[in-house]
Amino acid sequence: MGYPGLNLEGRVAVVIGGTSGIGRQLSLGLAEAGADVVPSSRRDAEVAATADAVAAQGRRTLRIASDVGDRASLSRLCDSVVQELGKVDILINCAGRTKRTPTLDVSEEEFASIMDTNLMGTLRACQVFGRHMLSRGYGRIVNIGSLTSFVAFHEVAAYAASKGAVAALTRSLAVEWGPRGVVCNAIAPGVFRTPLNQELLDGTPRGQELLMRTPLRRFGKLEELVGTAIYLASESASFVNGQIIAVDGGFLASGVNQ
Repeated sequence: MGYPGLNLEGRVAVVIGGTSGIGRQLSLGLAEAGADVVPSSRRDAEVAATADAVAAQGRRTLRIASDVGDRASLSRLCDSVVQELGKVDILINCAGRTKRTPTLDVSEEEFASIMDTNLMGTLRACQVFGRHMLSRGYGRIVNIGSLTSFVAFHEVAAYAASKGAVAALTRSLAVEWGPRGVVCNAIAPGVFRTPLNQELLDGTPRGQELLMRTPLRRFGKLEELVGTAIYLASESASFVNGQIIAVDGGFLASGVNQ
């Protein structure tokens, strides 16, 4: 038996939250590796633009919006992909949100809203697509965790609680579904510069601390997450199950840096 490699030819991937930031980069990276990719999110225009970029690589795709807060929309997405493309082999869960609020002041509504998107949204997608995968006896699920799955960041308790729970959910699904052919892992990105956080990273003491705590002395580039996602989605990771892999420039290894 030879080395299976990282080629995703013949695979069908769905990327939830796959039309901006990390999700968009992963959608395009999976397509480049050979997969047919369906990127989905709430915004029709972003769905269309990302699907167009996937199609430009010669891959099959669909243009279907969905909302992780709406189970019915996820079911429609799954049914449409199976009907049009035949199956779903790979599920990437990227949808998420955060808000910085002192824990003493965070409302139950805000806390619950963040938990609903980040944790319950991931659970809904795993349940909807996992049922299809389990019926086929094959699947690769990759959730997006966070450094806050492991360590605390100041004044984002709701986000940290949700991402800690995503890590626990990932391990639980690995134990339940792995024996039935569906492996589940997660990526915990370090600090990556995006249009949304550039001002924070470059112009605040928090950004300076994040840079200091990263031994590579720079922030990540979104394309540096793609290889890990392709690996976890590929046959090369067939015995990797229940892991949360940090792609963080050494952040979690960091203690005293000077």
